[in-house]
Amino acid sequence: MSASNPSAPSIPGTPPATPRRRVRWPKVREAVLVFAALTVVSAILFVPIYLILLISVRPPERAFVYPPDLWFTMSTLANYPRALFDYIPFGLFLRNTMIIAVLVIIGDLLSCSLVAYGFARFRFPGRDILFMVLLSTLMLPFIVRLVPLFIFFQRIDWINTFYPLVAPAFFGTPLFIFLMRQFLSTSPAYLADAARIDGANELGIWWRIMLPLSKPVLFAVAIFAFQSTWNDFLAPLVFLQREEVKTVILGLYGLMGMFVEWNLVMAGVVVAVLPMVILFFIFQRYFVQGISLGGGIKG
Repeated sequence: MSASNPSAPSIPGTPPATPRRRVRWPKVREAVLVFAALTVVSAILFVPIYLILLISVRPPERAFVYPPDLWFTMSTLANYPRALFDYIPFGLFLRNTMIIAVLVIIGDLLSCSLVAYGFARFRFPGRDILFMVLLSTLMLPFIVRLVPLFIFFQRIDWINTFYPLVAPAFFGTPLFIFLMRQFLSTSPAYLADAARIDGANELGIWWRIMLPLSKPVLFAVAIFAFQSTWNDFLAPLVFLQREEVKTVILGLYGLMGMFVEWNLVMAGVVVAVLPMVILFFIFQRYFVQGISLGGGIKG
């Protein structure tokens, strides 16, 4: 009689035992290596930020010491009010930059979403050719268009006003049109068809249906527009020459030209970068969704 290994009797009403999963060590090693590599790269990228913070809270005689002191010894916050209020009118520059940034965001969201809706939903001869021409303008650097733009804005007396920095946004930005067009192409067409059956026109469909569906990409475009406006140096340097219309970046540039107290310059840099960091962390979820351009509607 052959020996057998009878299985243990199962208790009625109990679920069957699930097999124990084996740990896949190659996958674990790969994850550990990726995490270690990302940690090293993040640490390297954080070094300049750490040095900026460190120098911004040091007195002038300890801004650059040898041997290097990489700890927050003899720190002071007096550099911030000195840099922002004693030497430059930071409040005025901040107000100017915020006005320009808000107007640019409004112009980009309205114009780019409207043009992108036309490219994504309308069928007309030459649509793809026009879209390729639009994308080809991304290859033109701003410095190529700077001289004719300056001549044009000077002829219409727009120099030393906010108009040269704001008006182009209301005519569309190619990169933002591309992002919105890719996003709107994935949105379901039956929603627009149902709205047309109910009597809605194309502007109503764009305003009431497409824009609410495009919140992730709209947030991404708004962040990009705010970042490009906040960090823009060349255009304000050329078009804004009077003190009362200058931006934050021009204020920092003027601060560097006054003296070489780098602790004050770094304090101004920290304050100038802080709004971008706060904005990104607040809208990080929408920013990632908009850039990924994943399907228009889920569920």
